[in-house]
Amino acid sequence: MADFPKLIPAFTVQVAIAPPTSISPRLTFVPFTTGGSIISHPSYPIQLDAAIEHGADYITLAPDGAHVRLDVQSAARDKVTGGVVRFSYTGKIGVTGPAGKVLKGEAGAATTGFGEAFSVVEFQAGGSKELESLEQKVYVGSGRFILEEGKPVIVEYKVSEVSA
Repeated sequence: MADFPKLIPAFTVQVAIAPPTSISPRLTFVPFTTGGSIISHPSYPIQLDAAIEHGADYITLAPDGAHVRLDVQSAARDKVTGGVVRFSYTGKIGVTGPAGKVLKGEAGAATTGFGEAFSVVEFQAGGSKELESLEQKVYVGSGRFILEEGKPVIVEYKVSEVSA
């Protein structure tokens, strides 16, 4: 319908995460490891090819136990312009299905599909005029977990710009 917003494919984000640390029964700290990236979709007008330099997720278990809330803060450096972007998002992940197995470190956890993890993404840009327009946009993401033997867990998001 014409009055509803549409989504424009913008970025694929991959974040490598370290094992979580429990802060309290409901709060978990998950630091990022090296190797994460934010890469623009080929047709997206704002081109970004950034390496995530550091970051972390504070995950809070909801009182109902059926989902967790995400609070991510990170910084990434664009390989072309050298500009730094603050990449942050809030979101929710359902934990009663496959994503919950990954987050809880349960036996039988495996790569998940999209559909259990959703986020609202914000950018702040510094040092690059080309990237400043990221701050004026609204972005949403759908995520999944990628598990490979002997490698860190990867959180992958497909991020889209929300448009009229």
